[in-house]
Amino acid sequence: QVQLVESGGGLVQAGGSLRLSCAASGRTFSSYAMGWFRQAPGKEREVVAVIDRSGGRAYYADSVKGRFTISRDNAKNTVYLQMNSLKPEDTAVYYCAAAYTVATIPLRNRDYDYWGQGTQVTVSS
Repeated sequence: QVQLVESGGGLVQAGGSLRLSCAASGRTFSSYAMGWFRQAPGKEREVVAVIDRSGGRAYYADSVKGRFTISRDNAKNTVYLQMNSLKPEDTAVYYCAAAYTVATIPLRNRDYDYWGQGTQVTVSS
C-alpha cells in the first residue's frame, strides 16, 4: 500500500511559478513510476508529466513541455513538479500517482495503482 500526499498548490499570476511536491509512504517508492496528472472543470483527467523509477527518463505533455520539470528524490520518497511560466489554462486540480508496472513511462490513468487527493492550482490572468 502506498499513500500519496500532494502539497504546493495555490493561486499565482500568469507567468509565475509553483513547485508541487508529492510525499509517498512506504519503503518501495523506487519501485514505482510516478506521474502528475491534472483535471480542469468539465474536462477529463490528463497526464502532465511522468518520471521512471530511477529518475533517468521523463515524459511531458506537449502543453507543458519546456515549462514544467518533473523530478524525484528516492531517498526522500518524494516526487516534484516545478511549474514555470504558468498560464491560465494550467488551472486545474493536480494529482500525483504511482504505477507499479513494467512500462517505463506509463501514460494511461489505468496504469496507475495509487493516487493522491489532489492539490488546486489556479493561475490568474
